[in-house]
Amino acid sequence: MTDPNTIVTSSGHRGLDLAEPLIFELDSPGRCGVDLPPAPAVENRLGGLERQAPIGLPGLSEPQVVRHFVRLSRNNFAIDAGLYPLGSCTMKHNPRLNEKVARLPGFADIHPMQPMETVQGALELIDTLADWLLTLTGMPAIAMSPAAGAHGELCGLMTIRAALEARGDGGDAREVVLVPTSAHGTNPATAAICGYRIEQIPADDRGRVDLAALKEKLGPHVAAIMLTNPNTCGLFENEIVEIAEAVHAAGAYFYCDGANFNAIVGKVRPGDLGIDCMHLNLHKTFSTPHGGGGPGSGPVVLAEALAPYAPLPMVVRNADGLELVENAFESSIGRLKGFHGQMGMFVRALSFILSHGADGLRQASEDAVLNANYIMAQLQDLFSLPFPGPCMHEVLFDDSFLKDSGVTTLDFAKAMIDEGFHPMTMYFPLVVSGAMLIEPTESESKASLDQFIASMRHLGERAVSGDAEFFAGAPYLAPYRRLDETQAARKPVLRWHGGAGEAEAAE
Repeated sequence: MTDPNTIVTSSGHRGLDLAEPLIFELDSPGRCGVDLPPAPAVENRLGGLERQAPIGLPGLSEPQVVRHFVRLSRNNFAIDAGLYPLGSCTMKHNPRLNEKVARLPGFADIHPMQPMETVQGALELIDTLADWLLTLTGMPAIAMSPAAGAHGELCGLMTIRAALEARGDGGDAREVVLVPTSAHGTNPATAAICGYRIEQIPADDRGRVDLAALKEKLGPHVAAIMLTNPNTCGLFENEIVEIAEAVHAAGAYFYCDGANFNAIVGKVRPGDLGIDCMHLNLHKTFSTPHGGGGPGSGPVVLAEALAPYAPLPMVVRNADGLELVENAFESSIGRLKGFHGQMGMFVRALSFILSHGADGLRQASEDAVLNANYIMAQLQDLFSLPFPGPCMHEVLFDDSFLKDSGVTTLDFAKAMIDEGFHPMTMYFPLVVSGAMLIEPTESESKASLDQFIASMRHLGERAVSGDAEFFAGAPYLAPYRRLDETQAARKPVLRWHGGAGEAEAAE
């Protein structure tokens, strides 16, 4: 029988997986998708800045352009194609109802510079969404304008800094932000941007913040702690109330990274835990689109002590209706964004919330946790768990089960591509050797989880059997084989130079 992995086609295609060159390689000079009339003779007003060489755009017909991008789209894995098990990223299904509502003319066609009286419906939607987010988090105030999670972190840290300065405790007095070793990389980066020095807090043998180590680091020099709950190991910080009490006793503030809020919506209100501010990734929890650099939205909920420093503008209800206040609050940290957040994301998030209702949102969290624990239960006899006990919305394995097999986490992930699955998050969190972080989300059925589990078990059994040579060559069935990712990161080839430099490309 012929091994399909050994078949080489004359076209470079593999069945319906069509080999697709760069759009520049499809260039045919003079070809264009439209017929343009000759440019009229007009006075040259460029002042000697005329173009000296062709613009460099490829010439293609309309069918060529459409086919090129359709073929490329077939090489992209997406949540609409199958289970997307990236841990920490929460790749949720985006209901099509959300997209339909976001495209309604009253939302899609408005402009942020319209007169206030013409956008009362949009302001009402923003205010309604804000009310839901405050209710779900148990917090008294919210800033809706931050554009993403990291932007929300910046907003939170800036309000903390403003509050400290207002009480005469800013500057060098409190120069340290405490960050657990399992934190998202944006946490220490945000603290550094705000001028703070970062000190790490170790984890205990349960994968949670070491409370004793935290208390030792607390003091009059600490401005805040930045902690994720559930944390990046997929575990709930069950000593979080004690952590909050210790932080507040030291005169510091508690920032919570809300990236994993999808695990606890309707079950736990962060405000009840002593948290002072937290950003909410609308794409991770409330089903707005994720990835591609935007459009993003990262509202920040604030405790009463930080509310006066919230950024502008903000929606305020008065006797004449709703108003977008631009400059009425002298204590505000100011404007973080050109306008008041990302309207399309607000529409989608509120659509998701209203579709589910309070009970549906709670069930979504319960199902996300159930799905992750189901994967853990079905794989823990073969894969290795770094921390005992049930997990929250994501399950974390380490690479100790691969010891002496010659197979690495990267090798295993590449083999998953041949099985038709996007790899899980690899090597993160850094506190776990060879980490494999899997988050199935609530929208996956038992049937899709069973299919994923079967493939994982198949690969796991093959790896521990010692078939390292197979894994070292994976993936075999992808349009392109394994690339040199280190070279790609260090020497990326980002511009087309007519084929020059191809030898340095990461192939």
